[in-house]
Amino acid sequence: MTGQIAQPAIPRGLVAALVLAAAAACVVVALLVLPASSRDPYTRQTLELRGSVEHGAQLFRLNCSGCHGIAAQGLVGPDLHGVSQRKNQRQLIQQVVSGRTPPMPRFQPEPQAMADLLAYLNGLV
Repeated sequence: MTGQIAQPAIPRGLVAALVLAAAAACVVVALLVLPASSRDPYTRQTLELRGSVEHGAQLFRLNCSGCHGIAAQGLVGPDLHGVSQRKNQRQLIQQVVSGRTPPMPRFQPEPQAMADLLAYLNGLV
């Protein structure tokens, strides 16, 4: 004997189970981390459309200006100038349709109207 301490044998079944559990955990984490909007047909359809800044401005005045201000300067809701530099298009869509941050209501316009609203928001610098 050369002074080495014998290591206990780990059953192969245990190793396989641990590897399988780790792989399953990675898949679950990946599914949770990937934005659901990438699989959302509404978001995909909206992003395929070209929006009208003018129509988006009208939609904004009718639906958003009460909280974000007529010039999007922020009131109850935040200032939206530069919002497209802070959030990507999918995040903007999800913010609008989910109403995730109270008191913002849920709002899901038709995909073309959402594309128009995005075009308007993208122009706010």
